[in-house]
Amino acid sequence: MTTLAVNTPRPVQLGDFEQYPIIASDIIYEGGAVGLVKATGHARPLTSADRFVGFATEICDNSAGAAAAKNVLVRVRGAVQLAVTGVTITDVGQPVYAADDNAFQMSPVGGWFVGFVRRFVSSGVAIVAYDAPNYTDPYAAYGTRETVAGALTLDAQDCGKLFWITADAGVITLPAIADGVAGFLVVNGGSYGTVLVTVSPDANDMILAPDLAGVNDKDLLNTKATAQRGDRVRLINGDADGYLATELVGVWAKQG
Repeated sequence: MTTLAVNTPRPVQLGDFEQYPIIASDIIYEGGAVGLVKATGHARPLTSADRFVGFATEICDNSAGAAAAKNVLVRVRGAVQLAVTGVTITDVGQPVYAADDNAFQMSPVGGWFVGFVRRFVSSGVAIVAYDAPNYTDPYAAYGTRETVAGALTLDAQDCGKLFWITADAGVITLPAIADGVAGFLVVNGGSYGTVLVTVSPDANDMILAPDLAGVNDKDLLNTKATAQRGDRVRLINGDADGYLATELVGVWAKQG
């Protein structure tokens, strides 16, 4: 290693702004969510396949230019008012996702993580806190995500998935523990007090969860009266007795 022997001033950057080279033949408008194309590192209007890097502070018109002919100026952290599909007054602290540069939603299915609800403004409108370099998606471990608007019976292809439950009384039916289907996350996608989520084991299996009795053929219920969006259970393969709930958020009870 070589240590410094003379003063070496280095360029430093202050503030919450960054510039990114834009893709060819496109326009990023002021206020649009900006994404980086994973394969090239160029900026474009955000898609669900991109990495979110912030919001454009001014228009960047490269409709007639080659890739990287211009840079878009982006605010990488802050708080912004957005129209968010499904947001309610009880969603403060919940993650927000973008399907494109101007479409925001509470569901993690088909979207890229943007930030967290900081304040509810009005129906479908919220202040969203974002910090692109530092905030991380709470569901980042689950790359395959699926909306469940009713009942679903899991099979071998469901290992490692996140299931976003949107319908009241939605039932997730588990295969027999011997089939080895596990490592998935069941999340309540409804606003406060609106969706009952039921996880139902095989008749010969238990769901073993903290402070809940292990009994064969007894469902695990996310109590509707206190159910919060984001309540969830992560199930992994246990032993011959049944599944293990290694993450349990919210109020859950065993079937009586």
